[in-house]
Amino acid sequence: MRARPRDPGKIRKTGPSPRTAWAIGSSLCLYEAGMALNDWADRAEDAAERPHRPLPSGRVRPAAALTAACALTATGLALAARAGRPALAVAAPLAVTVWAYDLGLKRTPVGPLAMAAARALDLLLGAAATSGSIGPALPSAALLGTHTLALTTVSRNETQGGSPLTPLSALATTGALTHLLTRRPPRTPLHTDRASPAISGTPSAAPGAHALRVACALAYAVTAARPYFHAALNPSPPLTQKAVGGGIRATIPLQAALSARSAAPVSALITAALAPLAARFAKKVSVT
Repeated sequence: MRARPRDPGKIRKTGPSPRTAWAIGSSLCLYEAGMALNDWADRAEDAAERPHRPLPSGRVRPAAALTAACALTATGLALAARAGRPALAVAAPLAVTVWAYDLGLKRTPVGPLAMAAARALDLLLGAAATSGSIGPALPSAALLGTHTLALTTVSRNETQGGSPLTPLSALATTGALTHLLTRRPPRTPLHTDRASPAISGTPSAAPGAHALRVACALAYAVTAARPYFHAALNPSPPLTQKAVGGGIRATIPLQAALSARSAAPVSALITAALAPLAARFAKKVSVT
């Protein structure tokens, strides 16, 4: 007896679900855990170079920062467990990477690679929770990780300044990523299931989707490239810090472009809308 062919109209589409919400909570907790742990680990250095930060200024006690980092990490892993085993399988190495980076790796040559891995794993956490698989999201994670690698390399010189080659390399990386994001995808075969782009992360060939992706990619390039270029001309601490801030803010339109590339225009638009808010917020509070 032959099996009946599956009806394409009844194929279950993968999209946001309650597990996605658990993964978002997990990501936020692990991110904030890293922030608290970073301040705790850098309290002596910050006392000399950034005395205005919470721990050197006395607004937060070191024990409180370490306790918060532990509690947030545990909460992040618990939320990932609620999102499912695939999500927890990604959240666990993400938490290990965050702690390893803050407690030692960031001062070693592999520090930028560790930070890039953390950003990539954070993206894969959402994919694992939503679809139960990370394979389709690996290209997007690689692009985000590459941007983070270049940005973190620049940030290592933000207090002392450094060689112009570092921001110049980040500028070249930005150009390469923009090219990859704006390149028109191959035409989708007529027999391909229409639900597959949302499931697999395959770039959508629709003209509107491509235009949205290009717009977000150009916003990413403009946000990151200008401060990188200025730092390459004059790698002084102030301009290097502006380059780092620009690279951090550029992560928002980059992730919007990646969402558009994965046939998620609503997510892309929502993410892109956060960019002006981030720019305004950055004028009041330093993002570095």
